[in-house]
Amino acid sequence: MDDNHLGDFLRARRAGLQPQDVGMTSYGARRVAGLRREEVAVLAGVNADYYTRLEQGRERNPSPQVVDALSRALRLDADARAHLYRLAGATPSERPSVHAAERVSPALRQLMDGYPNTPAFVMSRTLDLLAVNALADALYAPFEPADNLARMAFLDPAGRNFYTDWDRAAQATVANLREATGFDPDNPRLRELVRTLTEHSADFTRLWQSHTVRGKAQDAKHFLHPEVGPLTLTYQAFDVRETPGQQLVIYHAEPGSPSAQSLNLLGSLHATRRRPDSGPTVDQPTSGPTADQPAERGDRRR
Repeated sequence: MDDNHLGDFLRARRAGLQPQDVGMTSYGARRVAGLRREEVAVLAGVNADYYTRLEQGRERNPSPQVVDALSRALRLDADARAHLYRLAGATPSERPSVHAAERVSPALRQLMDGYPNTPAFVMSRTLDLLAVNALADALYAPFEPADNLARMAFLDPAGRNFYTDWDRAAQATVANLREATGFDPDNPRLRELVRTLTEHSADFTRLWQSHTVRGKAQDAKHFLHPEVGPLTLTYQAFDVRETPGQQLVIYHAEPGSPSAQSLNLLGSLHATRRRPDSGPTVDQPTSGPTADQPAERGDRRR
């Protein structure tokens, strides 16, 4: 049984491209559909014999750099590029070539607003809060601004009281932020944030130097909100497929628990305060903050 999946994929995608699709001039009689192997090799900047071996299955483990070059040469979209990486047994780099502004899609904002009884927000790898629904806005109301979870934990006076087990929350926050360096160590937002936290927080500096790495866990979160008291919330974090690096986080209180009752009260208090407000509402999207300049509370969609 032929299991040359990598070669088959490369050959099929090559056949689907014409010289004019990639800005090349066609010359001579073409005996194959689409691009020649030599043309793909030129576009990818690799040796033609090496590319031939890839298609024929005699070479099956190209480096991530070669895979990335081939994905550009073959004009692969995000899904096809990820598939090519998997076939090559390589790990794709999600590091953006340009540090573009973080945007939260209108459809995702609408989805968040569909959870009126539980806090939901979208954050970046650098822990910037990019968008929040009304109850998340109420949850983080003690912080001014509620812009970045790391800054809020270490530099905002409200952090020590808000996080019931501050030491544990601080360790998890730094470990999450350290994980971001593996994806994009040159991210200017990340470098700026770490520099600021290091300059102003000895606790952050100590934890940062430990190099502990940790993704989002499913541990319960314990908060002390100044308006409704203790809150114990679990949560789920979902990767935003259309924007690698963004996560949708949804908090949840056990039905019928004191925390669920407190969340309901918090939502009522927040809604009451906002009635005379002429600012944006959940039905009026506003542009989200960027990764380089986190938004003030009034700039986020509530």
